Amino acid sequence: MALLINDLCVNCDVCEPVCPNKAITAGKFIYEIDPTLCTECVGHHEEPQCVAVCPVECIELDPQVPETREQLLAKYALLMRQQEITS
Repeated sequence: MALLINDLCVNCDVCEPVCPNKAITAGKFIYEIDPTLCTECVGHHEEPQCVAVCPVECIELDPQVPETREQLLAKYALLMRQQEITS
């Protein structure tokens, strides 16, 4: 599953810079995670980095975007190919 930042977010700015896929951006009120870019750090790290650094534990699995580890790995591979093309 992609991750989701819930309303407990205090906009502390620690999650955005640690996201290897640049999936986290400042939203109107709280930070948001783009599910098309979020791989839960699969392919990059053993655990989601945003979850590891969040001081208020406001990042959870997004039930609207169920994905298996295999799907996350496929998304990671696609994102890496797209990054190579634009670099």
